[in-house]
Amino acid sequence: MKENTVDDIDEQPETSGSNLLGLQDIHHVEMYVGDARHTAEYFKQFGFSPIAYSGLETGVRDRTSFTLAQGKVRLLITSALSPDSKIARHAFLHGDSVRDIAFGVEDVDHAYNEAVDRGATVVKKPHDISDSEGKVRKATISHGHGDVEHSFVARENYGGVFLPGFAPRLVEVPSVGITGIDHIVTNVFEGQMDSLANWYERVMGFVRTQNFDPEDIDGAFSRLMSVVLGNDKFPPKFPINEPVRVPGSTRGNQISEFLEFNVGPGIQHIAFHTDDAIQTVSQLVRNGVEFLDSPPAAYYENLPEIIGTIEEVLEQIQELGILVDRDADGYLLQIFTRLITARPTLFLEIIQRRGSRGFGIRNFRTLFEAIEREQEKRGN
Repeated sequence: MKENTVDDIDEQPETSGSNLLGLQDIHHVEMYVGDARHTAEYFKQFGFSPIAYSGLETGVRDRTSFTLAQGKVRLLITSALSPDSKIARHAFLHGDSVRDIAFGVEDVDHAYNEAVDRGATVVKKPHDISDSEGKVRKATISHGHGDVEHSFVARENYGGVFLPGFAPRLVEVPSVGITGIDHIVTNVFEGQMDSLANWYERVMGFVRTQNFDPEDIDGAFSRLMSVVLGNDKFPPKFPINEPVRVPGSTRGNQISEFLEFNVGPGIQHIAFHTDDAIQTVSQLVRNGVEFLDSPPAAYYENLPEIIGTIEEVLEQIQELGILVDRDADGYLLQIFTRLITARPTLFLEIIQRRGSRGFGIRNFRTLFEAIEREQEKRGN
């Protein structure tokens, strides 16, 4: 088995799409932030309950971490205890951002060996971590486009609340109805989209499920291309965006703005699934969560003709500013938060699917116009 460097990534052989790594779920998403305690408190308004803690009190000397849970989602919020650690360097360079999308697998060694043989860059080889509750096996790789990593985690022999080294620290927070992660979106530089998509196909066994051209995804000043990667045996999807220059425009593209302030590629947004968008969004509004401005009234006046019959009450959808789209398989409801970080980088999406497997192509222009209004306020 060869251990690869970033320069080796595009030299590996192609592999047809399958769940060749044995991915089971997204075990957790880890963010590196400036202050883990305050970020963990912030996520309470999204209905996430703290369930575990790791830090000085648990014998960990280099970081403080809080684990939050809702539905099947686990968020790991980590900050450094030393200014010269990789955690501190990451947070200083990128701001509060996603570092690791960790996958639950049955066999870490199999997933790791398959991934490395197909071109993954090694971050950490398979190893065991343990405490009185048992042991967990873990390994980590990188795809080389920015500083986002993927860990493989197998915890069938572990009885603790999260991972070894974490002490239970349950703080009950009322759920808002988030059930899982629907998709996680990566932004890359112009010309990198196909390279990263090829990596997910070859290394992870994903397939391209959708492609969007600049004509599909454009605003007054922003255009982008996007490809969606996924696997039928592994529900979460992984869209990848790259910016496209608008001829004659001197204004800042929204993807370019992200890349500037994130200082390179990274995670643009996480979409959380709900079974009842109206209930979830209503509760989030009551909790103080801010969403992008609602679309104009004309959007909803024309909705019945374009979308057809839906189960929800149109007046409630309009009042909350929820977007709707339909494809051949059904329809979806979606809404996007304002930025959740100090830099203009990371935001969240709430999505409910009623059969639809798409991403709301009809809503792209409405979304872009709302984002561009936010950019205007920032002078970007």
